[in-house]
Amino acid sequence: MNRKIGRIALVGTGVIGAGWAARYLAHGHDVVATDPSPGAEDRLRQSIANAWPAVSKLGLADGAARERLAFEADLETAIRDADWIQESAPENEDLKRDLLTRIDAAAPAEAIVASSSSGLLPSRIQADCRHPERVLIGHPFNPVYLLPLVEIVGGDKTASEAVDRATAFYRSVGMQPLHVRKEVEGYISDRLQEALWREALHMVADGTADTGEIDDAIVYGPGLRWAFMGPCLTFHLAGGADGMAHMLAQFGPALKLPWTRLEAPDLTDELRARMVEGTRAQAGAQPVAELERLRDDCLIDIMTALKKYRIGAGKVLAGGGDAERDA
Repeated sequence: MNRKIGRIALVGTGVIGAGWAARYLAHGHDVVATDPSPGAEDRLRQSIANAWPAVSKLGLADGAARERLAFEADLETAIRDADWIQESAPENEDLKRDLLTRIDAAAPAEAIVASSSSGLLPSRIQADCRHPERVLIGHPFNPVYLLPLVEIVGGDKTASEAVDRATAFYRSVGMQPLHVRKEVEGYISDRLQEALWREALHMVADGTADTGEIDDAIVYGPGLRWAFMGPCLTFHLAGGADGMAHMLAQFGPALKLPWTRLEAPDLTDELRARMVEGTRAQAGAQPVAELERLRDDCLIDIMTALKKYRIGAGKVLAGGGDAERDA
C-alpha cells in the first residue's frame, strides 16, 4: 500500500461528493467522478463552480484546475486506475455495503477505499469485501472543501497501514484527520452534534424557542468560542485558576438537574412544519446557493483570522499538522 496517491475517483456526487471534488481539484489532483443519477455531471460541475471562489481565496495548489475533473458513467471504468476512492453514496447500510463490495472487486490492489459515511459502522459495510483491510471511513464535514476535520474510522479488518496512509493523505489536502480509536455509531463529532440537535427539536416542539432563537443562542455565544476552543477546554477556563477541577466541583451537581432531554422527540407533522417554517423565515429571500457563498466567506474570514494565532482551523491552514504530509 505504498503507492503514491495521484488519481482520485469519487463515487457519488451529491453535496458531500461535490465538496470532495472541489477540495481534491484545489489541491492539484486529477479527479474522475461517477454517479448514476440523471443530470449528475451538470450538477457536479455547477457545485464546483460555486465553490471555486472560496477555495481560490484559501489558495490553490500548483496545477489546480477544474478542467482536471472527468466524469465517467460506468463505475468500474471510473475507478480502474484510481489510487484513492472516496465513496459518498446515500447513508444506507445495505446500499453502501453492496457498493463497497463492488468497488473493492474492481479497484486496483493498492487503492484505499474510503467511505464518507457519517455514522455507519465500518466493520459492517466492509464485511463482504475481498480486501476489507483497505476499506475505512473518511467522514468529512460540510462544506468539505473548507472545513478541515475528517474522522477516520477503521473496521475490525482495516489494516493499521491503511489508517496511517489515509491520515497522511488527508493531511496532504489540507485536512485535520481525527482517528476515532473505538468503532462507534456516529463517531465523535456527530454524536456531539446529535445531542444538541435533539435538545433543539425539543425546545421547538414545546414552544420554548423557535429556530431563529436557538441559532442565536449558539451564534452569539458558545459558537464563537467553539471556533478555536472546544467544550472541554472552554469549561476548564470556566473554573478559574483551578480549572476543570473547580468547574466540576461547582457545576457538577447541575448534571443531575433535568436540563436536557436526550431522547429525541416525535417528529410530528407540527414539529416538521415549525422547523421548515422557522428556517425558511431565517433564510428570507436568499436561495441556498447564495447562503452557501455567504457561509463560505464567513468561514474563510474566521479561519484566516485564526491562522494568525495558529489555533483551531487556523493552525491547519497555516500548515501546523503534526504528522508527515507524504501520501
